[in-house]
Amino acid sequence: MMITRAAVLRHVTRRAILATSARITPTAALTSFNEQRFQSTAVAAESTSRSSSLTPSSSIEKKPFVATPERQYEFFRNVEINDQGVALIQFDCPGKSVNTISFAFAKEAQQLWQTEIHNNSNVKAVVFTSAKPNMFIAGADIFDIKQIENKQDLIPLIQDGVEFFQSWKKEGLPLVAAIDGPALGGGLEWALWCDYRVCSDSSKTKLGLPEVKLGLLPGFGGTQNLPATVGLQNAMDMMLTGKEIRPDKAKKMGLVDLVVAPASLRQAALDAAAQLATGKLKPKKKPKSWMNRLLEDTSMGRSVIWNQIDKMVKKNTDGHYPAPFSIIQCVQYGLENPAARFKNEREQFSKLAATPESQALIGLFEGTTALKKQDEQFKVPNLRKVDTVAVLGAGLMGAGIAQVTAEKCGYSQILLKDRNDEAVARGQAYLYDNWTKKVQKKRMSDYQRNKNFSSVVPLTDTTPSWKQHFSKADVIIEAVFEDLTLKQKIVADMEAVTPDHCVFATNTSAIPIRDIAANAKRPENIIGMHYFSPVPNMPLLEIIPHEGTSDETKAIAFNVGTKQGKTCIVVKDVPGFYVNRCLGPYLVEVSALVRDGVPLEQLDKSIKNFGMPVGPVTLADEVGVDVTSHVAKFLSNADLGVRMTGGDVTLMEKMVAKGWLGKKSGQGFYTYGKGKNAKKTISPEVQSFVKQFATQKLTLDEKEIQDRIVSRFVNEAAKCLEDGVIADPVVGDIGLVFGTGFAPFRGGPFRYLDQVGVAKYVDMMNGCVDKYGPQFEPCQLMKDYAATNKKFHN
Repeated sequence: MMITRAAVLRHVTRRAILATSARITPTAALTSFNEQRFQSTAVAAESTSRSSSLTPSSSIEKKPFVATPERQYEFFRNVEINDQGVALIQFDCPGKSVNTISFAFAKEAQQLWQTEIHNNSNVKAVVFTSAKPNMFIAGADIFDIKQIENKQDLIPLIQDGVEFFQSWKKEGLPLVAAIDGPALGGGLEWALWCDYRVCSDSSKTKLGLPEVKLGLLPGFGGTQNLPATVGLQNAMDMMLTGKEIRPDKAKKMGLVDLVVAPASLRQAALDAAAQLATGKLKPKKKPKSWMNRLLEDTSMGRSVIWNQIDKMVKKNTDGHYPAPFSIIQCVQYGLENPAARFKNEREQFSKLAATPESQALIGLFEGTTALKKQDEQFKVPNLRKVDTVAVLGAGLMGAGIAQVTAEKCGYSQILLKDRNDEAVARGQAYLYDNWTKKVQKKRMSDYQRNKNFSSVVPLTDTTPSWKQHFSKADVIIEAVFEDLTLKQKIVADMEAVTPDHCVFATNTSAIPIRDIAANAKRPENIIGMHYFSPVPNMPLLEIIPHEGTSDETKAIAFNVGTKQGKTCIVVKDVPGFYVNRCLGPYLVEVSALVRDGVPLEQLDKSIKNFGMPVGPVTLADEVGVDVTSHVAKFLSNADLGVRMTGGDVTLMEKMVAKGWLGKKSGQGFYTYGKGKNAKKTISPEVQSFVKQFATQKLTLDEKEIQDRIVSRFVNEAAKCLEDGVIADPVVGDIGLVFGTGFAPFRGGPFRYLDQVGVAKYVDMMNGCVDKYGPQFEPCQLMKDYAATNKKFHN
């Protein structure tokens, strides 16, 4: 199902999809050290020893830097000065593919400037660039910020940095930034202090200030320098959304002065710097239209802008995210108090850095980064190369999988097969339409769209050559109807026509992978890959090996998912896996609250106010009442026991019998009108149906509604950690934030428990046990943590 994402938090506020193609996995190489650390005392003895999949970078011993004539600086190449007096300063952070601004980097930059540039009469201009290919500066080092316990201590550190930038300007030398690859966060702020910016037209070049996604703001002058460079409206759009700007748009909006081919970048920057030094070239600020002058340069016009921005931010954040409001304050304050603008900016930055929202969002960022490095646990010698991927099923899920595979993986061909021409044609139309939208938004060229489309080979049951095509498949990803017998038949059919090495990845919302592999000739090649819908937009992929899955199969699945741009989590092969297993008790409790007479609108409003992107009633409609009912019914008959009691999921079964399938049928809990601006309503017929289902009418306040629903969700996540379904709290938090939209500003269920206090939360749940029944019993792991005052995150 599609999830609405707040503009301010696009990378995390995506909603979950319980589509038939969804599924999760336990990280097959998770270590018994991790399991013993997080399992309850009741099950710790059952753990077997395995090694941790994630190694903190801080634990790696770093050798001290020793200067040599060939390398005088740790974070920079030696400065080069050409015959025209242009000094070339090249960033080159050691031991990694990206440049980041750490405290040590900043200190050395000041040393370099003082030694090489300050009072050097041979230097007439300066060019800043990177010695790394496809990389300018990716941003500030978040680890440094995190390590500062008292965030007020950041103020003098930031002040020192801003004063360093200001010292450049006092030097009076023309400054040019030569950008190839990402210039994000502190990287773009560095470039904004320059007089002239040249960037390459590489597809990897992108410019942006994404600090809002970490609950922060640009602290090194960004909130002041960006509006002065691109205008108030463009700047606010960039800072409040964290969006990345591509070269052509950057030139059009005045963010860069010149766009050239990557091979010409350095020389173009050196030439520009030399011409700036002689006065032959004058930086030109992009002129504003008369309308923008009226809006941005008059008090009345600015009032209109601020009013619209305030409405947009309140709508998109529901007041849960303080960073957008601080960004607005910084810009407004700077316009009115130019002498104190940078002082105010760093003070606002330090306040945000101390907020639980920022700490939670930084935790998600670090977790995502760590999970992307998990490939170390899947290292297989001489791993077979993937060249052809086949997708079975051309519906929304299958077509979405084909889209990200063709778009991002670079494989020779993608096979897309369905029963008949009509089904495959719908899938092809989906692909072409999505890529055309990207072309229209200038996020893709016509050539790339056509190349992607031509790499997808449509096949049907009646295509004479389909077996020949499949005989070359390295990976098959199945996205068909949710039925065990059907999936087992497809496994047998595919094994008959594919090579022995072919990996079979199955999509299922809840069926255990071991059951799908039960009758297979090559069970070691079978694995679960659970995508969330819409696949092109949702970041999560759950990889689910069963007990007999080979290491090579795991490695291939992880590599394919990573190339598709997904954040992969590996989870244990149990009914519902992780995300849907947690949603099971959540959905049951929603039905319990409906039975207790809580109005549908109140349920949605309460959970949205908690911080979820949508309420549970809307979620069921958008996923599909039939799909939601199937998952809830399956889990009710699975192994969750009392945790799936307390409600009545036949509510949704009866709706399915009436044809109320949710948004896709126009009628679910809500009635959906036609047209883009049509509003959803609750019809008298649905009101009557729900009223008949209710057995009592409790008067519950919002907090009690939230506690009842969210605690069922959180407790199941903790139970999954206790049982080894997930490796650690990082996986658990990422899984539910990226898979269900669990309030990102709370950081996921485990960071939320840390913030609230596990002991306090266990007491609340025990109160629910007394009032409502044993389905609220906290799991043993939560009880153990409550008893010892432990936290899930250090």
